[in-house]
Amino acid sequence: IMLKLYLKQAWTLLRQNPLFSGLYIAGTGLAIAMTMIVAEIYYVKLAPVYPEVNRGRTLYVTGAGCTDGRSSYNATLSYAALRDWVWGLEHKEVVSATYSNDFIQTCYIQPDDRSGDFHPVTKLTDPAFFRIYPFRFLEGAPFTEGDLQSGLKQAVISDDLSRRLFGTAEGVVGRTFSLNYMECRVCGVVRSGSCLTPKSYAQLYLPYSIVPGYDEPLTPRFPYIGQFGLTFLVRDDDQARALRAEMADVVRRLNLEHKDEWKLDLWQQPTGHALSVFHDWPAEEFDFWAKVRYFGLLLLVLLLVPALNLSGMIASRMESRLAEMGVRKSFGAGRNRLLSQVMWENLVLTLAGGVLGLVVAWLVLYVGREWIFLLMDDYGVVPSGANAYVSGEMLFAPLVFLCAFLLCVVLNLLSALLPAWLSLRKPIVYSLYERR
Repeated sequence: IMLKLYLKQAWTLLRQNPLFSGLYIAGTGLAIAMTMIVAEIYYVKLAPVYPEVNRGRTLYVTGAGCTDGRSSYNATLSYAALRDWVWGLEHKEVVSATYSNDFIQTCYIQPDDRSGDFHPVTKLTDPAFFRIYPFRFLEGAPFTEGDLQSGLKQAVISDDLSRRLFGTAEGVVGRTFSLNYMECRVCGVVRSGSCLTPKSYAQLYLPYSIVPGYDEPLTPRFPYIGQFGLTFLVRDDDQARALRAEMADVVRRLNLEHKDEWKLDLWQQPTGHALSVFHDWPAEEFDFWAKVRYFGLLLLVLLLVPALNLSGMIASRMESRLAEMGVRKSFGAGRNRLLSQVMWENLVLTLAGGVLGLVVAWLVLYVGREWIFLLMDDYGVVPSGANAYVSGEMLFAPLVFLCAFLLCVVLNLLSALLPAWLSLRKPIVYSLYERR
C-alpha cells in the first residue's frame, strides 16, 4: 500500500514539475546510455554469442618467440610444431590451427557476372575449427580431414557471400567459383556471423593446405616458428590449467633438448578468452591493476560526475519541499519513512531515465555498429565488405537488462540519498518556517 502511495506521489510531482523531471530524466538517460554503450561493447567481446558460444571453454595461442642468443623471431607456431607435439597434447577436447599469411590479404574472387573482383574475408583453417565454433549449416558440411590432407579447394562460405556469388543461399553446394583464378568448390553454406566476433568471423573458409609452403617454418633456424595460431576447446577450468601445465612442460623439454641451438617461449599460453580481450600481445606482461584503475576511472566519469549534477538538482528541490516535509513530520511521519518516500520518487524518475538511456544506447550501437564496437581496440577496423550486424542476442540479453536496472539503482542512491538525508535532518521548526 505504501509503495502504491509513493508511486502515486511520484507521478503527481512529475506532472507538477515538468522542467525538473525532464532535466532529471534526460541527465539520467545520458549517464546510463554512455555506461550501457561501454557495457555492451564488452558484452559483445566477452559473452557467448553466435557462433562463439564456447568462449568460456576456449583458449588461444596467438604468438610464439624463439631466440638463439644472436637473433630472435616472434610470430606464431609452424606446421612442424603441430605435427611434433601440438596434436599429441592430452589435456584438450579439440584443437584447431588457423594459418595466416599473405594469401588471405591478396585473394580475390572473380564473380561470374563480371561485376569486378572483390576481396572476401578469408580464414585458412581445418575441420576442427567447426567443432569449436558450431556454425549453423544451412546446407552441406565442413570440408573433411581428407580434403585438408589432399589440399583440395573445398570452401565453406557464408550465406551473404553465397547470395553475392550465386544470388541465393540454397542449392549452391557443389557449385564452383573462381578465387585468384583457381576453381573452388562449395561444400557448405553457414549462417553468417558478425565481424564483431573476430575469432570466428569470415566469409570464406578454406583448408590451409591449399597454400603452397604451409608446412614450412618461417626460417630454417627456428623450426617451430611459423604462421599457425591455435584455438583449444577444453572441458572445464581444471582441464584448462592442466593444458597450460602440459604445454609449459613440453616447451621446457624442447628447450633442454635444443639448449645449444635455440630457446622457445610461449609466455604462459594458451590464454583464456577473457584475458585475450584485454591482453593484446602475450609477450607483454599483463597489468591487472592497471586495467582495474582504467575501468574504475571510466565508471567514475560515466556515473559519479552525472550523479553529482543530479544530486545538486535534488538538493535544490528538497529545499523547496522543506515545508511539506515539516508538516508531515509534525503529524508523526518518521525520518525513515520520509527518506523512503523521496528515494522511491527519485527511483521512478531514474527508471524512466534508464529506459530512455537504454533505448538511446541501442540506437547508437545499431547505427554506429561499424565503428563504436572498436572504440576500445587499439588497432580495430571493420574489413571492407564485412558483415558488422548486431544480433538480438547481443543487444537484448538478460544481462543487459540487469545491468541497466542496477545502474538505475546505483545512480539513484548516489544522487538522491545524501541530499535527501541532509534535508530531512533539519528540525521541524526550521522546516515549517520555510512555509512563510
